[in-house]
Amino acid sequence: MAGLEEYLLFLAKGLTVVALVVAAVGMILNSLRWERPPGVEGGQLTARPLNRHYHQLDQSVLAATEGQRAARRYARKAARARRRHDDAETPRVYVLDFVGDMRASRAQTLREEVTAILSMARAERDAVLLRLDSQGGTVPGYGLAASQLARLREAGIPLTVSIDRVAASGGYLMACVADRIVAAPFAVVGSIGVIGALPNFNRFLRRHDIDFEQHTAGEWKRTLSLFGENTDEAREKFRQDLESVHRHFKGFIQRYRPALDLEQVATGEHWLAEEALGLGLVDELGTSDDWLLQRRDDHRLVQLRYRHREPFGQRWLKAVNSALGSRLRWLR
Repeated sequence: MAGLEEYLLFLAKGLTVVALVVAAVGMILNSLRWERPPGVEGGQLTARPLNRHYHQLDQSVLAATEGQRAARRYARKAARARRRHDDAETPRVYVLDFVGDMRASRAQTLREEVTAILSMARAERDAVLLRLDSQGGTVPGYGLAASQLARLREAGIPLTVSIDRVAASGGYLMACVADRIVAAPFAVVGSIGVIGALPNFNRFLRRHDIDFEQHTAGEWKRTLSLFGENTDEAREKFRQDLESVHRHFKGFIQRYRPALDLEQVATGEHWLAEEALGLGLVDELGTSDDWLLQRRDDHRLVQLRYRHREPFGQRWLKAVNSALGSRLRWLR
């Protein structure tokens, strides 16, 4: 038993040393890396022709159900269709995907995708479909993402947002910019509200005789505090700030969907799309797949995706973390 304890102690020390080395190397690499603005760091825009994807699906089904001869006939038909789609006069639909997180980090790549579209799209002829899936998050992040979509509206390029699962809070802030919102019947839509919450450890600190000092210049530089004692005045100012953000949220939605009854829908509630349709939050029920299939014969469908290349230090740390994580799972 003593030998086992010594081995486990040695193992713990070894893992601690490895973790410290990884952290130190990561800090060094991060400090040496030149911070460049998003999009300058080796990012790449890829374009995937969706018409070809749909033709391949059709051909596979025909081969399985009607035989290779039918599949070959369809392949010749699809080749003619591709040549027609390659015509410069064929209207294009640019398809974008936005899966949101709390910080709306995809807003950085959305910026590059929108910029690329604006450089080549033809107003009033081409269009954009954004497949949106987001439960919302921070105000600055989703405000930026919505502003990127507004660039398309201002350029006169028709924008449709498709909600297959959820577009709530900041997600709906983005969706409302669209000329038309299409939602699957059981998609969750709405949550036009603002929330702010944080724990307070002041009583815990006092119980353990720990002092906390915080100094500010400006009466409301800080309202609620994690460690200090919160006052009723600070709480009231915090609520006022939330109400101010909510007013701007409603004003932004009113600008793009003026027919909405905001007193009815801007309560923080969310609805299934079938109910949201009656409230005017969405314009049509359906999935993004249906929307694209309806246009595949007379439009060139192009899915765009911009990817940032991660710095070497981040890629190296991810690889090390992954290796350590698998090693620790094996030890357990």
